[in-house]
Amino acid sequence: MSSAAGAIGTMGAEKSAMRRSSVPALEVAQLGLRYGRHTILTDFNLQVKESDFVCLLGPSGCGKTSVLKLVAGLIEPQMGTILVDGTPIHGPGTERSMVFQNYGLLPWRTVLGNVELGLEIRGVSKRERRAVALKEIERIGLSGFQNHFPNQLSGGMQQRVGLARAFTKNPRILLMDEPFAAVDMQTREYLQDELLKVWEQVKTTVLFVTHSIDEAIYLGDRVVVLSAHGGETRLSLDIDLPRPRYETDIKASRRFGELRHLIREALRGQ
Repeated sequence: MSSAAGAIGTMGAEKSAMRRSSVPALEVAQLGLRYGRHTILTDFNLQVKESDFVCLLGPSGCGKTSVLKLVAGLIEPQMGTILVDGTPIHGPGTERSMVFQNYGLLPWRTVLGNVELGLEIRGVSKRERRAVALKEIERIGLSGFQNHFPNQLSGGMQQRVGLARAFTKNPRILLMDEPFAAVDMQTREYLQDELLKVWEQVKTTVLFVTHSIDEAIYLGDRVVVLSAHGGETRLSLDIDLPRPRYETDIKASRRFGELRHLIREALRGQ
């Protein structure tokens, strides 16, 4: 198959055949991070299984975003290791993609140009990267807006552009740093549903940072609550709610309320 659209379409199947079930998709072991005299993380550990959606929750300054940046390879830890499929990482890599809260779009590029950016950097031909980008733009519900510029889009639409760009890389691990925090509640809930719909199709391993208890429960397979200082794990809670969640009023369920109470108590206990 010669086109990138076809090739990337088969990558998921090829990856599945290569994956080793005994090895976590992501393993963070004994991470330590300091800025000057300020300790951010001390002996932080985390394992994320293949295709799991894991949410990190905790107070401001607890190290959630630092964990994402470390896994993305944007900063180096002072101690510890980060493994993807059992292999240590050193700096950024194409198997990891990050979505930021501030969208990260280039204002002088159209929607299509922004979505194509990662493939362009990797040297994919114009014809091939365009086919892949248009597919992701359609999947994220932005068909017809490919020639618009970021300042012509709402905040929610801009974030969808960021999601589409991340998915063009067919990432092994998707890192998301409070991607919906800057939009209103109605848009936030819509974007949560859109993310889950895409994730149900591709089953990318996701590490998602949020301050919202409800968002963490609604999206995640597991919620990890960090302590206020040093990144200690206070709670690691499996979210035993059925999927797909966007097809039900799951937030009104008794179990959702019970999970919310458990997480709230973990946060209050700090």
